[in-house]
Amino acid sequence: MAAAVGCRVGSRLRLLSSHLKPSIPVPRAGPAAAFGTSVSSGKVAVNGVDLHYQRTGEGEHAVLLLPGMLGSGETDFAPQLKSLSKKLFTVVAWDPRGYGHSRPPDRDFPLDFFERDAKDAVDLMKALKFKRVSLLGWSDGGITALVAAARYPSYISKMVIWGANTYVTDEDERIYLGIRDVSKWSEKARKPLEALYGYDYFAKTCEKWVDGIRQFKHLPDGNICRHLLPLVQCPTLIVHGEKDPLVPRFHADFIHKHVRGSRLHLMSEGKHNLHLRFADEFNKLAEDFLR
Repeated sequence: MAAAVGCRVGSRLRLLSSHLKPSIPVPRAGPAAAFGTSVSSGKVAVNGVDLHYQRTGEGEHAVLLLPGMLGSGETDFAPQLKSLSKKLFTVVAWDPRGYGHSRPPDRDFPLDFFERDAKDAVDLMKALKFKRVSLLGWSDGGITALVAAARYPSYISKMVIWGANTYVTDEDERIYLGIRDVSKWSEKARKPLEALYGYDYFAKTCEKWVDGIRQFKHLPDGNICRHLLPLVQCPTLIVHGEKDPLVPRFHADFIHKHVRGSRLHLMSEGKHNLHLRFADEFNKLAEDFLR
């Protein structure tokens, strides 16, 4: 019996691994100019670190793009920086501390790193003189957005999140362990991150992220921020790709159930990086919700 269970688990992990390799988001490192001359960039001193950001658009509605694990504005949000309405929105994409061009410091993962990122993100936008903002958060950025919306409700207008989870299960932990060793990633997924960070920093930070996210598995109910969901007051759109190999559907359902008045939109062919693979559809969805 034990051997049979072990065989099934091993098969499940191999299946996950086969899906993860082509589905790990592939960053496209490059200067801000790659998105067009209308995108400016800069750094602002916030909470003891210099945070890098990109900015485009002239609209009254400020929107902050929050990237995922190891991500940055330029690697994670090229289609949004390029195509979200410049008239309706002023779009800002940031690099959380230790990621992208917000280095030094090196990235670390204390137990409160999502709370820290949420405060950094809000304080960055306040430093840029925005009175209120809406959030578009992907993966880890979606978790950060949920924390920010709960902690700073008067500052957040609306929120779109996708690929986010608010607690860690055994299944999640197996997925994380499957991507911990970047040498096992496909070359297509690995090379752009190596170009952005250098192999050593990329590999070390991925290991640190997996160890950091696994911390929550040892808390009651695997809690990351599930206790904060009832505190979210802003209109919230949850988008989920039905073919996401990294974040199972039950996480989107849980957030939808516990964020009052939220909407859930399913994309049948969407994977974890649905905003990149189906950028036109996603951008229209986000724009219509934020209007």
